[in-house]
Amino acid sequence: MNKRWVFYLTGFLSGLSVMAIELGASRLMAPYFSSSQIVWTIIIGTIMIAMAVGNVLGGKMADKNANPDKLFIWLFAAATWTMLIPLLGKFIISGVAVGLAMIVNNNYLVWAAFISCILVFVFPLLVLGMITPNLVKYSVKSLDENGKTVGIIEACNTIGSIIGTFIPTFVSIPWLGTALTFVVFATVMYITCIVYFAIRRVHIVKTSVIAVLCLAAGIASSFIGVAYWDDSVKYEGESIYNYLRVEETDDSIILSTNVLFGVQSIKKKNGGLTGMYYDYALAAPTIAGAAEEEKDILILGMGTGTFATQCVKYFGSKNIDGVEIDQKIVDLAYEYFDLPEEVNAYTMDGRAFIQSAEKKYDVIMVDAYQDITIPFHLSSIEFFQYVSAHLKEGGVMVINMNMYTDNEGGINDYLSGTVSEVFDSVYICPASSNRELFAANGYDLKEKLVKNTNALPNDDLKWLMNTVIGRLTKVEKNGYVLTDDKAAVELLGMDVLDDMILEQIGDVKKIIEGKSLKELIDMIFSGELF
Repeated sequence: MNKRWVFYLTGFLSGLSVMAIELGASRLMAPYFSSSQIVWTIIIGTIMIAMAVGNVLGGKMADKNANPDKLFIWLFAAATWTMLIPLLGKFIISGVAVGLAMIVNNNYLVWAAFISCILVFVFPLLVLGMITPNLVKYSVKSLDENGKTVGIIEACNTIGSIIGTFIPTFVSIPWLGTALTFVVFATVMYITCIVYFAIRRVHIVKTSVIAVLCLAAGIASSFIGVAYWDDSVKYEGESIYNYLRVEETDDSIILSTNVLFGVQSIKKKNGGLTGMYYDYALAAPTIAGAAEEEKDILILGMGTGTFATQCVKYFGSKNIDGVEIDQKIVDLAYEYFDLPEEVNAYTMDGRAFIQSAEKKYDVIMVDAYQDITIPFHLSSIEFFQYVSAHLKEGGVMVINMNMYTDNEGGINDYLSGTVSEVFDSVYICPASSNRELFAANGYDLKEKLVKNTNALPNDDLKWLMNTVIGRLTKVEKNGYVLTDDKAAVELLGMDVLDDMILEQIGDVKKIIEGKSLKELIDMIFSGELF
């Protein structure tokens, strides 16, 4: 076969597919294991191992075969596997997540993500690693031009990888979703194979039938949500940044991002307190005197506006700036959560906003932390210096620290220690599974909270503030400091995740005790374990 353009096209499309699968892998795994740098590292490392092994196997295969038929059969098999990832991948990953939680006590996140990558993504990427050595073998016809030919193949592969990096992130994932992203790029691989088989006049009917059947299964899989067991889901979708899910219960509307379980924003249908950390964070506007006069409030990590809505309800606040990096979350805030008109919503990174802002605020809330994906640039001493510089005299910062841990030298020690290097009055208050950290300069927070609580007109809020007062613990400098240059937030968060799993796994063990393998599989598919 002398049609080199087919080999060049194959090199281009294989590079395209590698990056698409890699980016799709991070999205498919995010609801189970987060989208932290740790998970990204495991995905990239596993993919590189698979590609390296594929290079070696591909070279050996090229030397043993006189024509490329076998290569394209393997590529067709990889396309089929990729096409079925949206259908089977979420069940495999959730099964790994539950199974490993039973037996792994340390580094759960690493092991769960690694094994999931091996089971779901290694095969197609190993095959794609076999492509280039084979293409070189079949394209080079003369030693006089081998350098040129290899260069063209590598260039085609690299250009494909570049395009495959941008299309999933900016086009297919936000507009079509992760499932259909796999379907689209598996179809690209199918077309490559079928074009080759058509030229060679082999396997055309068989491969076409298989491709059509698997394509139908792949498209159908896009209708199976990540939380496939939950019938309370009102919206499930994806943006450039997040997997998003809105659920409705009898008394609440809830937003979850990149997690199967967890509340990033909530709207109570009765309009009252949430019973969650947002209520405790209302101590910040209380300290600032929002009950007595209008205050300027900034929320970094607005979500769908839970804290902003409460500030409007309990303090009548009218000057609220809410910063949220994800425009789709802002859209959901208006569609499902009735974001008040008093809130000015800005779509940008929190640190970028505060670095460029000229306005100063009486209250700044930092609520951009999620599971172990704490943005390091929003947890460093340099960031908190920006926050301090944008507080008015008598202003207060509140941080939602979403990991409840007392471990010496743990993530909360680092966050509170970093804040105490910038602010001279720092207190922590336990709030359900979270902790709220309050910080100010020039006065004692607790004393001011006690004074201003008495002026609150709402009895429920006054009772809650007295609860906060009773729980406040003063934070002193502890030597644990995070900087822009050194902030191991994900490793610190991973330790907390291990502890959380150990604490919660007891209940799961009771549920599965005495169950057969078939019963366990049925429980995973039905969502009973979740």
